[in-house]
Amino acid sequence: MLKFKVGDKVKITSGKDKGREGQIEKLILKEARALVPGVNIYKKHVKGVPGQKGGIYEIPRPLPFSSLAIICPKCSKPTRIGFRLLSEGKVRICRKCKREIDKK
Repeated sequence: MLKFKVGDKVKITSGKDKGREGQIEKLILKEARALVPGVNIYKKHVKGVPGQKGGIYEIPRPLPFSSLAIICPKCSKPTRIGFRLLSEGKVRICRKCKREIDKK
């Protein structure tokens, strides 16, 4: 089971965007990275070709899992993720308030 899921609200803990918040849009599991729109923006220079306009485009680049902290929906604090085994299966829990993060 993954510690992060698409739609989770996260806080950036390191890097040039430290302290900013956003929601995970896409997970790249092989690289252990998450794409958060509006965070970690870089500029890409694109040469114009017939049918496509050139210019300087801003693109968000994925962040490593290690520089993200999930924000608990119950206590609204950045926290680490724990797991609890229930009869239905495994659920994610907040390490600070010990409540479940997953919505039923």
